[in-house]
Amino acid sequence: MWKGVVRFGMVAIPVRMYLATESKGVSFHLLCPECKGPLRNKRWCPHEDREVSWSEVVRGYEVGQDEYVEITDEDLEKLPTSSAQTVELLSFCADTEINDLYLQRGYYLEPEKMGVRAYSLLRDALEKTSCVGLGKVAFRDREHLVRIASHGAGLVLHTLHWPDEIRAQAELDLPGRSEDGHGREMDMALILIHNLTEPFDPTRFTDEYRAALEAVVQEKVDTGTVAPKPAATPARSTDLMAALKASIEESRHSIWVKRPRRRTRRRQP
Repeated sequence: MWKGVVRFGMVAIPVRMYLATESKGVSFHLLCPECKGPLRNKRWCPHEDREVSWSEVVRGYEVGQDEYVEITDEDLEKLPTSSAQTVELLSFCADTEINDLYLQRGYYLEPEKMGVRAYSLLRDALEKTSCVGLGKVAFRDREHLVRIASHGAGLVLHTLHWPDEIRAQAELDLPGRSEDGHGREMDMALILIHNLTEPFDPTRFTDEYRAALEAVVQEKVDTGTVAPKPAATPARSTDLMAALKASIEESRHSIWVKRPRRRTRRRQP
């Protein structure tokens, strides 16, 4: 999804970036309650009272109440940022220093052939120092703060939230620290945590909700309770002449179907 260069110091590593995760959640479609057909969202302009196609849509940045400045692809390409094609590692820190709240989405980095040696050098150096690299990269119409770390045989890049995107806990009504340290309750809690402590193994956990819902769906398929497909309806035409022609063709077909066939008498030899 992105191709560029990871740079630290004078070392440049050409890489390709791929999504490291995928969503496996259950999603629903919104249906019409009568015909059970899927509902469609339209890009509708209330001022011109018409649907707007994707090819017509433009970007707009709001500068005031109902006031927008149009931003074109040319404007984005001319932005004076070096992070569009380069991840510049500006600093390094211990991985434990980054609060989990900052982590967003993970991406695998794969080296181009000419950058294999430099790629393995950065991976091994990060692994030996238990450090991660911090930098910036621009894609999907915005610049991201990123963290690059060693991961197995490769490197993984995580986008991070910007500091002003992390909400302060001061907004929450949280309890204060207990003066007595919770006494006997704390002792019992520590024993429980100790007894349940084990190495992290994500394969022990399964999405029971998704499995149960898929079972319900399969049962409905097996018992024939799937909603039938709605009958196809002709698209409405906004062109009066086209609508008239379509109506005439339909009426001709209707007359031909209703009209009985004429019986032809055989001629006597």
